[in-house]
Amino acid sequence: MLYTPIKFRNVELKNRWVMSPMCMYSSENGLANDFHYVHYGSRAQGGTGLLIVEATGVEPRGRITNHCMGIWNDEQASKLKEIVDFVHKNSDSKIGIQLGHAGRKGSTWENKQISVEEGWETIAPSPIPYHPSERIPHELSVEEIKDLVQNFKDAAKRSVDAGFDVIEIHAAHGYLIHQFLSPLSNIRTDEYGGSFENRSRFLLEIVDAVNEELNENVALFVRISGTEYAENGWDISDSVKLSAELKNHSVDLVDVSSGGNIHGAKIPVFDGYQVPFASQVRNEAGVKTGAVGLITKVEQAEEILQKGDADLIFIAREILRNPYIAVQGSFEMHEDNFFPHQYLRAKISS
Repeated sequence: MLYTPIKFRNVELKNRWVMSPMCMYSSENGLANDFHYVHYGSRAQGGTGLLIVEATGVEPRGRITNHCMGIWNDEQASKLKEIVDFVHKNSDSKIGIQLGHAGRKGSTWENKQISVEEGWETIAPSPIPYHPSERIPHELSVEEIKDLVQNFKDAAKRSVDAGFDVIEIHAAHGYLIHQFLSPLSNIRTDEYGGSFENRSRFLLEIVDAVNEELNENVALFVRISGTEYAENGWDISDSVKLSAELKNHSVDLVDVSSGGNIHGAKIPVFDGYQVPFASQVRNEAGVKTGAVGLITKVEQAEEILQKGDADLIFIAREILRNPYIAVQGSFEMHEDNFFPHQYLRAKISS
């Protein structure tokens, strides 16, 4: 199944391998540069079905660090378009972008919060810092929340104009949207806090706004944290309920990760440790899912698909180590897969 095509709207992926979005901390003023051009281009030459560009800020405060990618202006979108055009011209890969906002986890460097002078004032649904040593984030007003929804919509339009095939909304890992979802980081008493429906409102408004900018040639994914490993926090039952709602709002796939919102949460880590979350969401919410988390081998990825645990295999660190894992896996499994014609003398056929 790894080398079976799959379609989302009119976007057909040639195989089930996905390069998971991973921050590179290599931008200045949010701009992509030569490093990003080579980084993403090389994975496309490796035959990966879908590449997703790292978490990209929809406004300056949306970045995790001041060296993260942005798409809040046309210059940033133009630089990203160069990468998109290269991938489309020189491979069978599709390319997506992850739109996000760091919220209270922004203005950092090397996992430590930096000063307002070096960075910026962070924002959140409630005035609760991620770590007690950090400054209290600014609590968003309803009007400011509406502005942020518009930021996501504007970023989606720029992404579509740049030629991206997939838009992924980052609602995981303790960043702003996840902060709204969790009752541990969202203690609001207005229409954006309290009940599950209210805490989900921000994400669903973003999904609806982004969908207004999409067409059948651009698919929509959402990344969530299946659980945050904390008592009385966001858990897998919430994720199943949310994913069913996302499907009703024309989300094509839920990319299921975990954790990130509660400092010091104890996370049991083992090969494929997040796959059960993707499986439960897929089978209980009836939505396509992506599995991610210590998936490092071709046989492991194939088994996940064969068992019906997920529809796509998202890989992160392994594709940093080996940009050619998709094409090498096709050699092992005797399957057809994209391989650059310039490299054909190295193709293994038996």
